[in-house]
Amino acid sequence: MKVVPVYQAEGMVLCHDVTEIIPGKRKGRAFKKGHVIRKEDIPRLLTIGKENIYVWEVNEKNIHENEAAVRFAKAISGSGLTLAEAAEGKVEINAAIFGLLKINTEALDRINDIDQVAAATLHSNQVVEAGRKIAGCKIIPLVIGAEKIEKIEQTCADYCPVIEVMPLKAAKVGVVTTGSEVYHGRIKDCFGPVLTNKFERLGSSVLRQIFVPDDISMIVEAIRSLLADGADMVVTTGGMSVDPDDVTPSGIRAAGGDIVTYGAPTLPGAMFMLAYFGDVPALGLPGCVMYHKSTIFDLVVPRLLAGERLSRRDITRLGHGGLCFVCEECRYPECGFGKGS
Repeated sequence: MKVVPVYQAEGMVLCHDVTEIIPGKRKGRAFKKGHVIRKEDIPRLLTIGKENIYVWEVNEKNIHENEAAVRFAKAISGSGLTLAEAAEGKVEINAAIFGLLKINTEALDRINDIDQVAAATLHSNQVVEAGRKIAGCKIIPLVIGAEKIEKIEQTCADYCPVIEVMPLKAAKVGVVTTGSEVYHGRIKDCFGPVLTNKFERLGSSVLRQIFVPDDISMIVEAIRSLLADGADMVVTTGGMSVDPDDVTPSGIRAAGGDIVTYGAPTLPGAMFMLAYFGDVPALGLPGCVMYHKSTIFDLVVPRLLAGERLSRRDITRLGHGGLCFVCEECRYPECGFGKGS
């Protein structure tokens, strides 16, 4: 901060508000702290009675908050994002597309450990609509040292991308519904309509639904038939418990699935199976997916549609935040479900 004559202040940044008093008419702020002084501001400042003012000097070593915020936001942003205009040292980041929000939390921690800057985001791994505000980058002082912005830019380059929205694949999903009670028509299938609705909301569609009894060989045949039809994902419903008649996990294994996990630390959704047939994911969905609005389905399927190949570690990490309150009015994703650190 320094004192300069108004005549020399063009391009410099005010360190304080400037009040204008017009007797009998008004008293109020004429220039706001952080205002970059323009040539046309000088006559008014003189009229107010300001021949000398306090300023921050912007040069190659110091950057104005708005310029710094823009550089900050550009550095931290990957694909699928748009940036709002800078205002008061802050830039908001919005989703440009419908997709899966991904945050590199290690990089975010490193950036927020840099003094005089702040980046705040939504939780990672949630589906966001186009136009949704997902992050904000803020410069704390009116002027910041260029070396801090350069450090942010280097950190972002090392971890690129720090924030992105990944598009979801329009997958063709094959469904195998197991259960002798459904196969023989003793009860009506309720799983199919639920899955059709869930996948359509994510931009995918059900290729075909095959009904089979609790018979391993028929489950194997159905899975292989859907794979031959070109299914991008296979989902099995029913028969996921440990009861003697529930043989769906055995069917997935017998069909040649590479099992990632049988069981997930989420409630609801503990009796979940994830396997792969080459690059095609296969899911064994527990019954809770049929009657709870938010379950393991909502935590895993969007990530698969975004092209992630999930490991056992990805599933076990869902335990922190994996407890759903099963609220009467579901607010997911505006709640803590699936929001572990």
